Amino acid sequence: MPVRTDAIGKRWPGSSFVVEPERIGLYADAVGEQNRIHHDAEAARAAGFRGIVAPPMFCVVYSAPALGQALVDPEVEINFAAMVHGGQEFVWGEPVCAGDEITTGVTCTEISERRGMGFYVFESASRNQDGVETVRGTWTNIVRGV
Repeated sequence: MPVRTDAIGKRWPGSSFVVEPERIGLYADAVGEQNRIHHDAEAARAAGFRGIVAPPMFCVVYSAPALGQALVDPEVEINFAAMVHGGQEFVWGEPVCAGDEITTGVTCTEISERRGMGFYVFESASRNQDGVETVRGTWTNIVRGV
């Protein structure tokens, strides 16, 4: 059964996420990031940040839930039993700090079929409360046996 491409160009409003200092600290600990700017507000401000700063890959914490809306959309028709993670790429903008409210929207940019596999590509754009982009992500999922 060929992949449906109806969802190409479709946008999902996504989700909002309030960045809590404790959550940054837990994430930093989980990935072994010991730099004090991820744990101590004074150290972060001394380094030029507005507050405790999130490690760059913390972006997955606040942007992946928005991607989830797209992945479960019936119009996209992803077979989760046959899906594998194909890759992700990020381009970072404004650093994310404790107290920020990040809003992430998602767009389907590509659905294609190659060698019996479906390729589903989504772009996420995350912005802080001031409308400044914090990260833009490209997420690729591959579905085997389409």
